[in-house]
Amino acid sequence: MTTAVVPVARRVEHVMGMPVSLALRGLHTDDDVADAAWAAVLASLRETDRVFSTYRDDSVVAAIRRGELAVTDAPAVVGEVLALGARATRASDGAFSVWRPGPAGHPVLDPSGVVKGWALERAAAALHALPGTDSCVSAGGDMVCRSRSGQPWRVGIEDPHDPTRVLATVEITDGAVATSGAAHRGAHLVDARTGAVPGSVAQVTVVASSLTDADIDATAAYALGARAAQWLGQRVGRSGLVVWADGTTTTVPAR
Repeated sequence: MTTAVVPVARRVEHVMGMPVSLALRGLHTDDDVADAAWAAVLASLRETDRVFSTYRDDSVVAAIRRGELAVTDAPAVVGEVLALGARATRASDGAFSVWRPGPAGHPVLDPSGVVKGWALERAAAALHALPGTDSCVSAGGDMVCRSRSGQPWRVGIEDPHDPTRVLATVEITDGAVATSGAAHRGAHLVDARTGAVPGSVAQVTVVASSLTDADIDATAAYALGARAAQWLGQRVGRSGLVVWADGTTTTVPAR
């Protein structure tokens, strides 16, 4: 017996400095209901960019970094993101942080390690409300998928040493996948304790029920370098794949 292949409708838009792509299948894929849900996703991400962008001079984070706005006077979502960052700092023994050293030793706010997954998960709520429709939305190596039909979404994990090669495939029915590494954006991830780029690890992919958790843990594990797989293996509800600098891999099963 063969399983019928359900057609998938795809959309893509450039938001928050990266392409955001959507796959839909089921009842609402190419109608006004789908259009409205996609518009809500994009509006949510644009609002996140207005608050958290480290590249826009008019963002809330930019105002905090210039000393024009206190964190306590910022929108409530800033406090939410900083609380997530502080929790990850404690869990990673300081390797992950939303603060980085700045001029004269003053800390500079950089919430990027939290915001992408958190923002995409919040935005995807509009898709999860679509009746009879499966959805998978992705941005910058992170994705959150929902399948009402029970047919899983198949997600390929790219080889950071050869982007044309898929190292592994995971099936997601209701959950998230996040990947952190230097393959596409260069050496932008560091161990917050030392400021050094981890040399032993090339990429960390995490699978979890929450994209916020998966994204933060992928970044934290990467920052931990040689301890990436060991640390990730202690995180309840996560599984993943660590790709080392020498090309070898370690699969981390879920606890």
